Amino acid sequence: MYNQIFFTNVLRLLDILGMTKNDLADHAGISVSFLSDLTNGKANPSLKILEAIAAALQTSLPALLETTDLDKKTLESLAGETPWRLLPDGFIHVSAILTDFQAFTVRQWHEDNVKKIDIAKK
Repeated sequence: MYNQIFFTNVLRLLDILGMTKNDLADHAGISVSFLSDLTNGKANPSLKILEAIAAALQTSLPALLETTDLDKKTLESLAGETPWRLLPDGFIHVSAILTDFQAFTVRQWHEDNVKKIDIAKK
């Protein structure tokens, strides 16, 4: 499933940045054919290649792996399975860019939710 999230984000950023796959391949130091295989799910990239692609897209690797604009049902159908979940129903993991104050507030929410999850596990 993470490969679908990753490459959906790669293709979205290519569109936003006005880059072609050729541009990305050049900036990431990989061949266009390998990049095409990656975006079509026919190849498995190394961590070094994933990092090079993220750098070429001027974003972080975690951002490419954590976030997606695809809904859960679409992701499940692309992955061919129900994704493995670490969190109980009603909780999701997100990544966001926040101001210092917003980050402080989110950290407070995070701590409260971790406590709730720990209590529910007991």
